[in-house]
Amino acid sequence: MYWIERIWVWLSRMPYNCGFGIQSPNDYWLVRNVINEHRPYYQYDELGRDDDALTRKLGKLYFRLANWWQPSVIASEKYQAYLSAGCCKAIFSENIEAADFVVLRLEQGTNKESFMSAYNKVKDNALLVVEGIQTNKEIWESIADDTRATIIFDLYYCGIVFFDKKRYKHYYKVNF
Repeated sequence: MYWIERIWVWLSRMPYNCGFGIQSPNDYWLVRNVINEHRPYYQYDELGRDDDALTRKLGKLYFRLANWWQPSVIASEKYQAYLSAGCCKAIFSENIEAADFVVLRLEQGTNKESFMSAYNKVKDNALLVVEGIQTNKEIWESIADDTRATIIFDLYYCGIVFFDKKRYKHYYKVNF
């Protein structure tokens, strides 16, 4: 079932393939060399052998993001093996306010107030990844409409949010 959905998502997002339509050189580089990187990294063989296809796909993305971002504190309940392999100096914490890299999960029936209170604790220079953005589109749209969120990548399975006050607001759909 996963592969049928994946083919459908890929075909529906074909116009957003390979960073097409992204005018910012920094954002284009991020899409081409981090998000849609297909070359094998040094830890791929050891990571996620027993994981399902979607977990492995997202785990590899988080590995590449952690490798690129090099956070000192990570707040994530899942994917710790991938994240620690991407940045071995990072420590894991449940304190969202202290984290440089935050992974939040949206699920069906997630309470908007509790999720937004956790979202509001994310500091301005952090990288936020919101998993499951298609399961609760109302909360994802409220994050995308927030004034703090300036650079937003919609990858269908997850969303990546940057809080850079020096940049203009951009919302990118990416075929991931």
